[in-house]
Amino acid sequence: MGKYSVTFYPDDVAVQVDEGVSLFQAASMAGIELKSTCGNEGTCGRCAIKVKQGKVRAQDGNLSPRLRRTGHVLACRTFVAGNVVVEIPKDSRLDEHQVLLETNIQKSQLLAEKQIDLLEGFEFKPLCRKVYLELSPPTKEENTSDWVRLRTELKKHVDGELHINLGNLKVLAETLRLGEWTVTVTLACHNGLVEVVHLEPGRSERLAYGLAIDIGTTTVVVYLVDMHTGAVIDKAGTYNKQARFGDDVISRMIYATSEPNGLTMLHQAVIGTLNQLAEKLLTRNGISPQDVHVAVSAGNTTMAHLFLGLPPKYIRLDPYIPTATDFPPVKAHELGININPNAWVLNFPAVASYVGGDIVSGALVTRITHSEQLTLFIDIGTNGEMVLGNKDWLISCACSAGPAFEGGGITFGMRAMKGAIERVEIDPRTYEVEVKTIGGYRPIGICGSGLIDCIAKLRRVGLIDRTGKFHTDKEVPRLRRTDEDVEFVLVWGQETECGKDIVLTEADIKNLIRSKGAVFAGIQSLLKTVQLDVNAIDRILIAGGFGNYLNVSDSVEIGLLPDVSPEKYEFVGNTSVKGAQLALLSQDAFREAENLGRMMTYLELSLGTTFMDEFVSALFIPHTDLALFPSVTG
Repeated sequence: MGKYSVTFYPDDVAVQVDEGVSLFQAASMAGIELKSTCGNEGTCGRCAIKVKQGKVRAQDGNLSPRLRRTGHVLACRTFVAGNVVVEIPKDSRLDEHQVLLETNIQKSQLLAEKQIDLLEGFEFKPLCRKVYLELSPPTKEENTSDWVRLRTELKKHVDGELHINLGNLKVLAETLRLGEWTVTVTLACHNGLVEVVHLEPGRSERLAYGLAIDIGTTTVVVYLVDMHTGAVIDKAGTYNKQARFGDDVISRMIYATSEPNGLTMLHQAVIGTLNQLAEKLLTRNGISPQDVHVAVSAGNTTMAHLFLGLPPKYIRLDPYIPTATDFPPVKAHELGININPNAWVLNFPAVASYVGGDIVSGALVTRITHSEQLTLFIDIGTNGEMVLGNKDWLISCACSAGPAFEGGGITFGMRAMKGAIERVEIDPRTYEVEVKTIGGYRPIGICGSGLIDCIAKLRRVGLIDRTGKFHTDKEVPRLRRTDEDVEFVLVWGQETECGKDIVLTEADIKNLIRSKGAVFAGIQSLLKTVQLDVNAIDRILIAGGFGNYLNVSDSVEIGLLPDVSPEKYEFVGNTSVKGAQLALLSQDAFREAENLGRMMTYLELSLGTTFMDEFVSALFIPHTDLALFPSVTG
């Protein structure tokens, strides 16, 4: 089998690949990430590229007639058969995401902006700390071993069962003598276990650091935390590089179990993402990876499995059983994380297959169980995960919202990246459109918050009915019928970065209606299970990157969120990473998280007919039962 060159423009980057390698794989080898929501199954049509020269072997896939006519092929279904020159359109690239960090939070009601003390109610007792010790040198008369000598002195400073790993045991003798029997010991502590994770001769002035990690399906966020003061030194986030294998957890589970080395590739992708962020944080703050001694990760159940390299196969197969919901501490070197090799890596516990550690983390940091108020906590993404309850009880569920909120399955849908339309205004008389994009760039596509905004505005000006169909009897230049669908032009081609008209089709609207219907049906199912009305809810907490950019009134108008007093809504930002930070700083908080994972009742929505009945009723704008949305008129 021969080797061939694949050259990508406009990057002017070339790679050598084997015959039969897909152009999607070749692009990844060249450091170019392409959009994909289907895990390279050829069904999403997002990785469209142009082969300018060379020999390829193409297979059929879901590519629109419009793109076929302009010479496009699907990168995932096109395979190298000779030297190839490829052009990658801008709208096929997976660019940097708009990642939710505290520094770019926009909502005035965010938890961080309320200046609530993260540690309120918990003792500052970090998962790792440094202890300086002065030991008595051995003599012929007092001749206990070095480890017994160290352990005896350590017991004066810590509670718990003391351990030392083999690596540190190997250097213990020389370290003690180099420091003339003074030593600085870094300890990791959790659930009564205390381990020596690092030894330094003499009194060390080096600080200990930890990483708080949110592993989302779409993005990964890392906080660098000073374990002496609890301060966040720096933050960074980017898209999860697993995205090349599929946008949602189902696609990735299928890839992990059906492709040769699929699980390894997914594991390496997320570890690579984490290492990239950790290196960025450590380099710009002048900190050695050796000084990071602990990390805490929160993510959904599938992300936790892929992070640890656990097979996720049975999460998606009836009766939907994960390998584990409680995860043991592991060492950084076991996972390939580029920090101190002996650093502990702890993972938040999950509740069930589709309610994971990110939701447990959110429940922890928002203190749901510290209050008598009935609270609804919602994290909306490809899955709609939610918790209802207070200090006495908690019930949780997850519904498959699909990728529409992340731009998947939408003709010009995209994630929250530069050039994504995030706000839309439509003139009610002329139907002319004004858009706002992320970063102020020329439009490339439309992200989830922009879709919700757009559909609410289309309904408000009377261009769509309650089922999402366009009123084609109206004389509107932007409204047109094609061979494939009816569509509305948001931005004309001469005004876009991609040179194409950016449109919203009836099929796009239907996709979003199904997604919003699933989320609202999940909320209703929880309420009906505990026999409560939506008005019984005292507060609704909206978490996550996508949730931060939601407009509540628009979300209520299309039937995504309950129609209750706006004062009940609170945007709490990325509670997944905040909970991980809290756990780093308080052993008691991590224990509470473990208790939360065990105390949450999980409602399996596939049992019975309640969810499906609610879902069908929610497939209208805003809903079949308008009494549920009294503020939505017309």
